[in-house]
Amino acid sequence: MSDVAIRVENLGKMYRIGTAQERHDTLRDALVHFLRDPLGRKGRNGDEEIIWALKDVSFEVKRGEVVGVIGRNGAGKSTLLKILSRITEPSEGLADLYGRVGSLLEVGTGFHPELTGRENIYLSGAILGMHKTEIDRRFDEIVAFAEIDKFLDTPVKRYSSGMYVRLGFAVAAHLDPEILIVDEVLAVGDAQFQKKCLGKMGDVAREGRTVLFVSHNMGAVGELCTRSLLLEGGSLAAEGSTPSIVQKYLENGSVSSSEVDLTEWSVERTTKGSERFVRLSYRSIPGNNNGIVLPGETLVFKMQLRLTAGSRYHLSLIVRNAQGVMLYNCPSSDAGFVIEDARPLEEVEVTFPDIELAPGAYFVTLWLADSAKNLLDRVGNCLRFEVTAPLGRQYDSKGCIFKVPQWKLLQPSMSEAEIEA
Repeated sequence: MSDVAIRVENLGKMYRIGTAQERHDTLRDALVHFLRDPLGRKGRNGDEEIIWALKDVSFEVKRGEVVGVIGRNGAGKSTLLKILSRITEPSEGLADLYGRVGSLLEVGTGFHPELTGRENIYLSGAILGMHKTEIDRRFDEIVAFAEIDKFLDTPVKRYSSGMYVRLGFAVAAHLDPEILIVDEVLAVGDAQFQKKCLGKMGDVAREGRTVLFVSHNMGAVGELCTRSLLLEGGSLAAEGSTPSIVQKYLENGSVSSSEVDLTEWSVERTTKGSERFVRLSYRSIPGNNNGIVLPGETLVFKMQLRLTAGSRYHLSLIVRNAQGVMLYNCPSSDAGFVIEDARPLEEVEVTFPDIELAPGAYFVTLWLADSAKNLLDRVGNCLRFEVTAPLGRQYDSKGCIFKVPQWKLLQPSMSEAEIEA
């Protein structure tokens, strides 16, 4: 028996855009269209554009391996997983999976909206080829994991996105799949649920089953995956050990300048409305090192935001190392700071006194939430800064020390017209 669980060879997926499919509601319409364009050539040249979402992708995943798939938005990750899950057909190449596949790609995938949660559990098991007795044996465990017992006999079309995801993951992970495929959909859940899912995927992996995990959370990828694939522009840019691939991804996808314009930033961004971050910059004090930060210096971040006048907001700034491990998460509310009665444009300064970071690259993620702490804008790994040791001083520690930061509201230094420009 082969030890290969997934084999992908020269896989490609092409889409044609720019030419809508014409409808012919009557025989007369069809005849008129044929007389005008008997060879069906209109729109094939000039108006039509071909996009390769995936091109020449080849790799293998062994049985029992836990492999991460990472890349920017639009890199082809979700297309790859849809092909592997048999949701869409490839344009070229092949993708062979050896074993029963459980997948969770997006909210509601695989569920019939008119059926109840109970009925969808049995439907999903039947699709996987399981007998009713097998599903019965796992049923209580699935319901307990999903925490939907009160809504078990409610049609899933009435479920919230969080309930959908909890049930979807519980079904995908508990119905004994030999290959588990999970997309970034876990980002919909809360932190406690995400932690529980990561624990379950770890259990699945320890049982010798195969996991393919797509995520923008580099910490989760590093914790769960021994090997990772990096997709860029629909092609496989690199594969190897997770730490090396994560570092390559972060270095290629982040801005190393001391200031970054976020008005068109799309990499690792989740935005729920018009409120958002528009700029981020940093400086160190005393700051005599051309943008490089020295251990023991004070590090100051300045962010500019576009907000709804009169509203209330919470902020958070997260620092990760080059391996994607979160070193510090500092919600502004922990320091007693919130934006009250916001202006359309606000500028906020966060000061970290006397930081002690080992030399290396670090990455900043920003969060913006409303008064109820619902996410409005998340900008992941958007700014990269370097810490280096001064001459003659050695740093062997891999740890870090952050003191409680100081948050301060500033007078905006830019107008809305300047930002739009």
